[in-house]
Amino acid sequence: MASSSSSSPSFLFCLLFIYIATFTFAEDPTVSYKFEFTYITASPLGVPQQVIAINGKFPGPTINSTTNNNVVVNVRNKLDEEVLITWAGIQQKRSSWQDGVLGTNCPIPPKWNWTYNFQVKDQIGSYFYFPSLKFQRASGGFGGFVINPRSVIPTPFDNPAGDITVLIGDWYIRNHTDLRNTLDAGRALGMPDGVLINGKGPYRYNDTLVPDGIDHETINVEPGKTYRIRVSNVGVSTSLNFRIQNHNLLLAETEGSYTVQQNYTSLDIHVGQTYSFLVTMDQNASSDYYIVASARFVNESTWQRVTGVGILHYSNSKGKASGPLPDPPQDQYDNTFSMNQARSIRWNVSASGARPNPQGSFKYGSINVTEVYVIRNTPWVTIDGKKRATLSGISFVNPATPIRLADQYKLKGVYKLDFPTEPLTGPPKMETSVINGTYRGFMEVIFQNNETKMHSYHIDGYAFFVVGMGYGEWTNDSRGTYNKWDGIARTTTQVYPGAWTAVLISLDNVGVWNLRTENLDSWYLGQETYIRIVNPEKNNKTELPMPDNALFCGALSHLQKPQDTSPATTLRFSGGGYGWLMMMMLIFISGLLI
Repeated sequence: MASSSSSSPSFLFCLLFIYIATFTFAEDPTVSYKFEFTYITASPLGVPQQVIAINGKFPGPTINSTTNNNVVVNVRNKLDEEVLITWAGIQQKRSSWQDGVLGTNCPIPPKWNWTYNFQVKDQIGSYFYFPSLKFQRASGGFGGFVINPRSVIPTPFDNPAGDITVLIGDWYIRNHTDLRNTLDAGRALGMPDGVLINGKGPYRYNDTLVPDGIDHETINVEPGKTYRIRVSNVGVSTSLNFRIQNHNLLLAETEGSYTVQQNYTSLDIHVGQTYSFLVTMDQNASSDYYIVASARFVNESTWQRVTGVGILHYSNSKGKASGPLPDPPQDQYDNTFSMNQARSIRWNVSASGARPNPQGSFKYGSINVTEVYVIRNTPWVTIDGKKRATLSGISFVNPATPIRLADQYKLKGVYKLDFPTEPLTGPPKMETSVINGTYRGFMEVIFQNNETKMHSYHIDGYAFFVVGMGYGEWTNDSRGTYNKWDGIARTTTQVYPGAWTAVLISLDNVGVWNLRTENLDSWYLGQETYIRIVNPEKNNKTELPMPDNALFCGALSHLQKPQDTSPATTLRFSGGGYGWLMMMMLIFISGLLI
């Protein structure tokens, strides 16, 4: 008797194909990258130095994705020290395991590789990534991160003729290990040696200030067309004013939020911040035009060399750029202009976000605040003989075992859930003190900057609403000045010296999330903490399981297996709750075919 067709190999494989098509092809698309971290020698300021390259390039490649894409990045660490990559502004919804900071991840050891796998869920916008350990960002390893909207979602502007990523930042000729040693010795880093634009030094606009032979950045454009230019400050600690000679910068988006569109002749971009502009090439082409990123809130005559200069080149340009640079804002000793400029950046509440609903559909101004934290910085202090930076009197000490991993394995004594709601009044101390956030709470955070320099503050896992800023000490009466309607939602905000900035956060993303200054020197010296958000009802809907490739360190080092460097292919199932079913089906069918 003939065997039934239902048990034939061809029929069973057809069933498997249909299953995979149903649960894999219907998933959101995946974009994949391979990052090989190495040292190379470069001379961005005319002096050979060691920089951190990705795939042999400095800066690294721009990650180009679309809303809801799965992003897979395999990192091979060929440095001589551990590395972690963090994705500033990518909210890692339900998955702080992929955040790439010491509170969530064990470092990737030298000669190892590790794969990040996350979804850019319900996000659009302009961001960047960088190495988060050991001051490495000061030597490179950074790149842009773009999330395009889905084609079915309208944007509040016409499609530009081109999309250009520009990374600006202050730069030292000393590499990150030398800078780290300077801080460990209790000394400040001093004035940077220059400003880079996309990893290149300044155009020789001045024969005295700029030596011959330096490679500069050139952006090629067509006359009459409009381009989207995304600008990120990836530097160490210097706020930069960005401008393009004779061209208006029409601000369109910042860190995932469309803005009310307004023209600026220049804009202050603080460390860790990203803006995107629409720039129309509406000038005559008698010559090229300067692109400038210059240091702010410093003695400009002393800091003249801390200026990045590139070239905007029209295809029909008739000559080189010449003459003096376009002027920066004339407020060297008065930050009022800059603060008013920051206040003018508003949320476009009528524009569609990543989903088909207006950004302003979330009425943040009418939600009751459930918890308030006043977080104050002060000038560096000495604790136990070491120079340290503090938030609210606490200098953070990263634990040997990441906080999220300690929670997973129910380890005790790794950290304390006791970060104060108001600054401590006693002597400063070094501790692993964490903010105990309430799941689905609504938190108000006031950053009070009692230093004499500008700071930028960033919170992983969230976009927060910047609702107010002002000079002096924040008080309860300051709430009367809050913008409760169209304050910009972003991930990094500036806090002016001797001033405060207030933000509101909806705590709907379960995980452990880094709160830090983006000023690398103060961050390295302890000016950070974490917000821990736990859903008391454990389920995979609010937090994904620990990834199967999680690294172990600290008290859990004994669980770490040696790196498997064999070339064998590993099958990974990303079918959510159906992945295990697919695996079992394969095993079942294999058994039938034997």
